[in-house]
Amino acid sequence: MKKMQMAVKRFWADEEGVTAIEYGLLAALIAVMIIAGASAVGTSLNAEFTKIGACLASPKTCVAW
Repeated sequence: MKKMQMAVKRFWADEEGVTAIEYGLLAALIAVMIIAGASAVGTSLNAEFTKIGACLASPKTCVAW
């Protein structure tokens, strides 16, 4: 019985798994932020390339930046 109590105490005191979960959550949060940033930059670049394409198609309607 004493061995069982010691094993349970060791199990509750072990924080190795908790640290791994924290690192996993941190990595997931960083990945979400990278995806959101890349999406925002992609949208902005798409708008710029659309403007450039329109200027190349009809230069008379294009205003200098």
